[in-house]
Amino acid sequence: MGTRRKSRELAMQMLFQGDLGKQTPEQVAKLFWDTRDDVDDDTRAFAEDIYRVATAKQPEIDKLIEAHAQNWRLERMAVVDRNLIRAAVAEMLGSPNTPAAIIINESLEVARRYAAPESIQFLNGVLDAIARDLLKQRLA
Repeated sequence: MGTRRKSRELAMQMLFQGDLGKQTPEQVAKLFWDTRDDVDDDTRAFAEDIYRVATAKQPEIDKLIEAHAQNWRLERMAVVDRNLIRAAVAEMLGSPNTPAAIIINESLEVARRYAAPESIQFLNGVLDAIARDLLKQRLA
């Protein structure tokens, strides 16, 4: 597994952990990294970048998700799906030079490992719609 994909996976795991508990983002990150000693510095740094953007911009990201996930309320989505989308959108916002297609494809690869098989199309559709919307905003 490549460094970037591993970073995306780790960022999703931190978001998942934070979504389930009552801890601050800082507490989640500290606890998460305290249990990991097998991650190189580059992988950790990129995962932390995604996590930092996702937690700092969570209200904005969640609004984007709800606006593009037709007939789905955020709290009704599977926790894995919700946090995969959050991580991908955070990367789109935090790394605008990375093509959205790469972010989406990599997110779907992570999803194949953690999400239900029927979630893949849903995730792809929501992420594609959000990416198109963000591109329009950048071009406006």
